[in-house]
Amino acid sequence: MPTGSKHDNCLLCAAERITRWYHEDDLCWIADCTICVTPMVVWRWHGVDPSDDDRARMLTRLATVADGIFSGHYFDDHMRNIPDHFHVHARPEGGFFGHGHRKDGR
Repeated sequence: MPTGSKHDNCLLCAAERITRWYHEDDLCWIADCTICVTPMVVWRWHGVDPSDDDRARMLTRLATVADGIFSGHYFDDHMRNIPDHFHVHARPEGGFFGHGHRKDGR
């Protein structure tokens, strides 16, 4: 699948609004992960190789969101369940799931 396209069978390409969304633009969107309840940034295009500049811009946006949710965070770029579509989770320092670590009580 070439960069700049979307895949019909990809959940991240579908970008359904089933959790809280924090940001979206022509590069990416950021929403809570349905599994771990942590914010994740998702590249708008199917594939795993955004440019270094696009990756940096996405992580900056994710950091801004995560700073408002957690007292501290780290980036987890291991794409476990959907390995063919670039996405990165912001996880709470000292944890993996968002439950019990969020400032907003979610």
